[in-house]
Amino acid sequence: MELVTKNRSGSRFCEVCIKIERKNMKNDRIPRWDKLDNTALLFPVIAGETMTNVYRISIVLNERIDEEKLQQALEKVIDKFPGFKVRLRAGFFWYYFEENFKKIPKIEEEEGIPCAFINQHTNNNYLFRVSYYKTRINLEVFHVLTDGMGSINFLKELTCQYLAMMHPALETGEKYLTHFSLDREDSFRKNYKMPAEKRYKQEKAWHIHGEHLPLNEMGIIHGIVSLQALKKVCKQYKTSINVYLTAVYIDSICKEYFQVPKKSKPVRIAVPVNLRPFFESQTNKNFFAMVSAEYQPDQETRGFLDVLESVKTSLNKQITKENLEAILAYNVSNEKNIVTSSVPLFIKNLAIRMVYSTSAMANTSTLTNIGKIEIDDQYKPYIKECHGLLAMSKGQFIKGLICAYEDRLAITFSSVFADAGIQKQFFRQLARDGLEVEIETNGVYYDNM
Repeated sequence: MELVTKNRSGSRFCEVCIKIERKNMKNDRIPRWDKLDNTALLFPVIAGETMTNVYRISIVLNERIDEEKLQQALEKVIDKFPGFKVRLRAGFFWYYFEENFKKIPKIEEEEGIPCAFINQHTNNNYLFRVSYYKTRINLEVFHVLTDGMGSINFLKELTCQYLAMMHPALETGEKYLTHFSLDREDSFRKNYKMPAEKRYKQEKAWHIHGEHLPLNEMGIIHGIVSLQALKKVCKQYKTSINVYLTAVYIDSICKEYFQVPKKSKPVRIAVPVNLRPFFESQTNKNFFAMVSAEYQPDQETRGFLDVLESVKTSLNKQITKENLEAILAYNVSNEKNIVTSSVPLFIKNLAIRMVYSTSAMANTSTLTNIGKIEIDDQYKPYIKECHGLLAMSKGQFIKGLICAYEDRLAITFSSVFADAGIQKQFFRQLARDGLEVEIETNGVYYDNM
């Protein structure tokens, strides 16, 4: 049996032709399907064992995790998030999501490398996994599903349902779901206006080189600082948290690799920008754009203030609604192009890989800020902190992620380099600026810190 689907406006959507496998359907119900958003189209093409495109967000509790109760909470929560209850399918022209009727995979204690490749065949076709370690709940998500903001909603609900099971006096259920949106609109297409000129930098950036850790090892370092104290430091520098921490990151790279100014390609840090506030969107699909902060290491004078000014200028120029609209328009225009959209998927994949290989080399590293995670007051006594981390990608073997909860802001570096020199330089600068830094690691760098 074949089903030719239609989009919400009723027009014929001919590129998706779904073969209905009744043995996989619940009560012989036709599975719902959904298109991938504009950004998500990239991830199935480039993902693999060495470049997983998986990220992690974690909530750390003040008590040990009960595995059985956490599993029960997950099974209760999943039906409330239809955007997570899907599998990835390949059509003739594009990938698409299809409703997943399989059983939720069993939660297990964390082992192995963080952000490992999510193999759908061994994960009951789900595109995320939940694990735990002592007091920490981990949600790892294949980026095709959603970005950090969408995953935060899921992890918050999972954690609150779990805490309500452990502490029956807590309120839970539908009441908590009113605090966020389950909207699955494609905000890229909704806010697309017209084609635009190319807005991404393609010039190669300088890349970090060094000895790697053994295969299947990743070094994780969390630096925890007071959010209020950090705001005071940023106020002294007359800048934002994003600009300050990005500047510290670039300055740390320069101090470690460019002790004297010398001619080089620019050090360029990719900075994802959440587009929701700019376009009044509440979507739980991906909705972000990439801008970049850069610094030229061959400048005659180089101190932290010089780096800070360079970063502030480059980011302030790019993080405007006008520029973000242009980036969005350029991305969507490529998807909507009548020539490229009618090309079979296997040919698209070859082209996408080639374009990605070039564009990926335009950045030295990535530093993303997923913001402050807000939790209802009744749950706060049970939660210590939140943090997250990113997997490696082409040319980027160290990355940073910023996440805050209450007054604890975590800057997390994930790296496969054997040396932790950049991370040490980074946290030393924070200390020089008067911040008390609490360091947590996964043990890989115990002999190196």
